[in-house]
Amino acid sequence: MVGVGTPSHLLVLTSDVSTAKRRVRVRAPELAGRGWLNTGGRSISLADLRGRITLLDFWTFCCINCLHVLDELRPLEEEFADVLVTIGVHSPKFVHEADPDALAAAVERYEVHHPVLDDPELRTWQQYAVKAWPTLVLVDPEGYVVHTAAGEGHAEALRRVITELVAEHEAKGTLHRGDGPYVPPQPRATELRFPAKVAVTRANTLLVTDSAHHGVVELAEDGETVLRRIGSGERGRADGAAGAASFSEPAGIAVLPEEVAEQVGYDVVVADTVNHLLRGIDLRTGEVRTVAGTGEQWRNGDTDGPADKIDLTSPWDVAWWQPAGGVVVAMAGNHTIGLFDPVTSTVTRFAGTTVEGLKDGPAQEAFFAQTSGLAADGDRLWLADSETSALRWIEPAGDGFEVHTAVGKGLFDFGHRDGAADQALLQHPLGVAVLPDGSVAVCDTYNSAVRRYQPGTGEVSTLATGVAEPSGAAVIDGELVVVASAAHRLERPVPPGIAAQLVAGEAHQVRRPPSELAAGEVELVVVFQPPPGQKLDERYGPSTRLEITSSPPELLVAGAGVDTALSRRIVLADGIAEGVLHVVAQAASCDDGPGVEHPVCRLTRQDWGVPVRVRPEGPSRLALVMGGVDEHGAGADQDVPGAK
Repeated sequence: MVGVGTPSHLLVLTSDVSTAKRRVRVRAPELAGRGWLNTGGRSISLADLRGRITLLDFWTFCCINCLHVLDELRPLEEEFADVLVTIGVHSPKFVHEADPDALAAAVERYEVHHPVLDDPELRTWQQYAVKAWPTLVLVDPEGYVVHTAAGEGHAEALRRVITELVAEHEAKGTLHRGDGPYVPPQPRATELRFPAKVAVTRANTLLVTDSAHHGVVELAEDGETVLRRIGSGERGRADGAAGAASFSEPAGIAVLPEEVAEQVGYDVVVADTVNHLLRGIDLRTGEVRTVAGTGEQWRNGDTDGPADKIDLTSPWDVAWWQPAGGVVVAMAGNHTIGLFDPVTSTVTRFAGTTVEGLKDGPAQEAFFAQTSGLAADGDRLWLADSETSALRWIEPAGDGFEVHTAVGKGLFDFGHRDGAADQALLQHPLGVAVLPDGSVAVCDTYNSAVRRYQPGTGEVSTLATGVAEPSGAAVIDGELVVVASAAHRLERPVPPGIAAQLVAGEAHQVRRPPSELAAGEVELVVVFQPPPGQKLDERYGPSTRLEITSSPPELLVAGAGVDTALSRRIVLADGIAEGVLHVVAQAASCDDGPGVEHPVCRLTRQDWGVPVRVRPEGPSRLALVMGGVDEHGAGADQDVPGAK
């Protein structure tokens, strides 16, 4: 998301795409990587796409924002099917994501219906000067980069830009219509398909969210015998009887206390992740009802209020936790923890600020990073914080709650290393469960392992390896049952009495190169162009907002905090070599033009976690492209060898 620097006085605020394109004629670099998926085995060059509008989606499958973009692009791909070719450029963050088999599984899991370039060495990523996930780049039919957008929520802006490009190139005779290069893979049939989480019912059966089958399956205690299915098997959001109701990639599942279930009329709460909903299931009848969420993804606005009026954002796991008095919700989509009270039917923000990171302290001030697993144990709520590869917990403190980290160092450090917790490393864990002895089992997903943390000694060990992307776990009759998501089944990889092993392991860091900056004064600029046909909405005051913080806090000598301008002078400490700048920007824009009586307004919002390296000869300017075209052509080089 971080591009080449742009002076603040050149901040582009035009909605004229053709004008911007005339200013910046940047050839799109060639597509290069290890191989292709969803093409029937053939490679694709930009020359093959000449005459079509090409949308490059730089993504990685660990990233919740990238998964949001996949869903946002589906209507656009359908609307412009004969003129638009979407190419997913998969540039991995974690080591596991560079595994071609893991990528192929992710493409199937998330129903990616366009060609995907496997770019494990970040070759195409670097050619396009991409710095973070997700980033979208539009290439016109003549092979020029005409628009860049960082993050999610850009579907309407892209629709407007594409519409203008279609009109322009149809008039020039440079637009060619027809089918794209996508070739669907052969589907495989299994009883479960990429299951996500598991819970134990009061009847000692197992409930599994069958994510890719868009439903919930009840299994006997053996974890194999199917007792019933809840959900039609089709992606949707319909309430009703077990066979007619529908979900969209459900994940977390929690069984309510019996006395609460009797009050509210349902026994189980399901995190219906892609629908941004919580669903309730009556286990007596199998009936499904929506209990929280509007179905719209939260972008900005209220987080507290009646459950049917509050937008949620990719709820990934749920757990009943008595000290909080309700169902705690891992709101992976905006890095917060929500609280749903089934009795009062209300939702509140319980912890987090929406800034992605690793920061302990009072719950309302803590930073989280795509929390994906929850497990309650008395006064402690354990969390798997996937993007920081961390195991954390929340506990009551005074009149509120306090957040602590057991294992994890931040957004860019991960690995498989046992020993003392302050030296141990995980890799993108998605699940957590409390074992009968009070230790904590961690589904260390991208290490294909089950790990154990012992609170009493602060030691981390490995219980099992070779588990295919473990994503959730539960204890039934004293035995740990693990969701082996990529193997499409439940497993019991830790037989009773088997001792943990110690793995010396390796430490890794995200290979994404940091942005090098000079110590002292630096100009930070967010580049934003309203979509075609819109202008910044300044009827009620400033339409933009910029918030900047850092990890460690000492990295920023000056410039931290909130202001309304999209550019700011910050001062970086001379004595700190590396850190992360946390940047949150937003801009409100409304329809504008002749005949517009009731303008539609939209809020564009983007969060960045920018790794920086401070060195004396570094640049004194950092530009982040939220939407549009950088005046200096950030996003690709003018004369790149091999460019079309």
